[in-house]
Amino acid sequence: MKDDMFQTLHPQAGKTNKKISLKKYEFIKENILSILDEKELTHTELMEELYGRVKDNFEGGVQWYGETVKLDLEARNKIVRTLSKPEKYRLTTKG
Repeated sequence: MKDDMFQTLHPQAGKTNKKISLKKYEFIKENILSILDEKELTHTELMEELYGRVKDNFEGGVQWYGETVKLDLEARNKIVRTLSKPEKYRLTTKG
């Protein structure tokens, strides 16, 4: 049986993001939200933490899917970039 597909969004107006497996989207999304529920992280820290958590249980490019889902979560206002230098990611208070 073929996986259901999910159209991800891009936070930058005019850009389109990828259509990916819904199952993979949900898996990566839950892990990103769980990671950011603990603390704010830079892009590199977030991707390294994500890779460490899912590499043994995920088929596909963790960084590629991580970036795609991260952009989607930004577009849906689930996560935001801080104004600090270096820029970090955190959960929004909207939920």
